[in-house]
Amino acid sequence: MAEDGGAGGRIGRAVSRRLAIAIPYLWLLGLFLVPFLFVFKISLSETSYGQPPYAPVFALDSLAGLWADIRQLSFDNYAWLFSDRLYLDAYLSSLRIAAISTVLALMIGYPLAYAMARSPAGWRPILVMLVILPFWTSFLIRVYAWIGILRPEGYLNQFLLWTGLISSPLSILNTETAVYIGIVYSYLPFMVLPIYASLERMDGRLIEAAGDLGCPPWRAFWAITLPLSVPGIIAGAFLVFIPAVGEFVIPDLLGGSQTLMVGKVLWDEFFANRDWPVASAVAILLLILLVAPMVALQRYRDRAV
Repeated sequence: MAEDGGAGGRIGRAVSRRLAIAIPYLWLLGLFLVPFLFVFKISLSETSYGQPPYAPVFALDSLAGLWADIRQLSFDNYAWLFSDRLYLDAYLSSLRIAAISTVLALMIGYPLAYAMARSPAGWRPILVMLVILPFWTSFLIRVYAWIGILRPEGYLNQFLLWTGLISSPLSILNTETAVYIGIVYSYLPFMVLPIYASLERMDGRLIEAAGDLGCPPWRAFWAITLPLSVPGIIAGAFLVFIPAVGEFVIPDLLGGSQTLMVGKVLWDEFFANRDWPVASAVAILLLILLVAPMVALQRYRDRAV
């Protein structure tokens, strides 16, 4: 009986482990793979007038009908994306804006994270809370607020005119500069927090030892602090770059019609042109474009662990 009970316990534990492993896979299957397959299927369809605005639609009434529907699918929408310069320009512009925004966020976020990590221990939780405090407000409201700040008669121009730095209002709203401001502001916490975590975990005795050996502070920073904070820099760069590539709200509200990003193109195809097959193809290519940095980030984390 004892052996049976032991065997039963082992079987129960094995089943429990398999269920625990299966839950995240089922989660990914239901919330990622299944919607992805639906979008991929639409991207292989043709635009149509009606509901839904694409054809063919899988009837799923018989295998013969399903096979007939599959035979009507084509990759013409993907060929269209590569033949029209607009889409290539949108992808390249998105990558450029996301890359520049990531660099700007790093230039602002690193000193901020460094100051947080070097502040007294009692102040650090408060500073971390201040960094994440903007997330307590709606993302859309925060972006809208920048319209009032950046417009010609906005607070920024009023301040610059009051200080005498400019003699006439600057045109910032509806330019790429406004997009950079919006992206850096919105995603700066994603850059600050990973860098802060790396710097906060760093052994301060290394800096003290370098100082005792006569190493100047700036050299100790380049030789010790900066290399040890590289994992946080890489994690922060990915966390800013990936959402910035597909950003739609910020370029639409702050960038105006002249700013070309793939998120705006995707929105226009879906809701203005109602060309769901082309919009789905744009979304699939955008997802493929973002899979590479996601996989690189995951592999980097696995190696770091």
